[in-house]
Amino acid sequence: MSVGLGLPIARPEALLTWARRADEGPFTTLGLLDRLTYDNPEPLVTLATLAGATSRVRLQTEVLLAPLREPVLLAKQAATLDRLSGGRFTLGLGVGGRADEFDLVGADLRTRGRRLDEQMKIMRGIWAGGPVGPAPAREGGPEVLFGAFAEAALDRVARWGDGFLCAAPIAWAARLFDHVRTSWAEAGRAGKPKMVAQVNVALGGGSTVDEAKAAIVDYYGFAGDFAAQNAERMLTTPAAIRAAVAEFTALGADEVMLYCWSPDADQVHRLADAVG
Repeated sequence: MSVGLGLPIARPEALLTWARRADEGPFTTLGLLDRLTYDNPEPLVTLATLAGATSRVRLQTEVLLAPLREPVLLAKQAATLDRLSGGRFTLGLGVGGRADEFDLVGADLRTRGRRLDEQMKIMRGIWAGGPVGPAPAREGGPEVLFGAFAEAALDRVARWGDGFLCAAPIAWAARLFDHVRTSWAEAGRAGKPKMVAQVNVALGGGSTVDEAKAAIVDYYGFAGDFAAQNAERMLTTPAAIRAAVAEFTALGADEVMLYCWSPDADQVHRLADAVG
């Protein structure tokens, strides 16, 4: 089982330390979320910086809100990051859902799924040798994962992606994994989709956990009860983290991302010890 590390957003200046420590440890991937109207670092710029500070660990958007972006430039940015990192970049994509962010860029929230399909057609064409360079390190473009919950969105994995990023609780995951696998097979895709699970974590004393829970509630505050539910489901002990990794492994996950909401860089070592 591969275990990745989701990076906190509260102290961007500390992320180089996080990345260097993670690159020395057992983690396979560094993930970073995306929001527009929030005090978080821009993920592509940040991951490009972290690519230069690491040599082994993969770099992943988790997830980038593609419908808020122009696809030709996004294709160029993703290919550049893939090239400069030596093929270590994974482009995790989602549609988003905050009306204020879509209004800010003049995009239509109601057609975001259709827009993402159109964007993927454009980007796949560019990565296959279109007029915009540089060519990505990985033939055909960087690895692409889709984060989704609805069936129509899950089907996008088979149409355009390499795998699925599951940010749902373990109780939902089996159904989502099964749908992605079935859709993949029905589309005639060779091999199997990559399955990546995500859980929210923080390890330490009560104040550390309280700070992490407050951060996740603030981040998801627009989603009402969902914010409190996410905080409640946060894993805060090594035993709970190991159990979640084992459960997702049993469901067929290829990787589990431990998304950490505490900005303390000591979390890297604590989480590494927790997963061995």
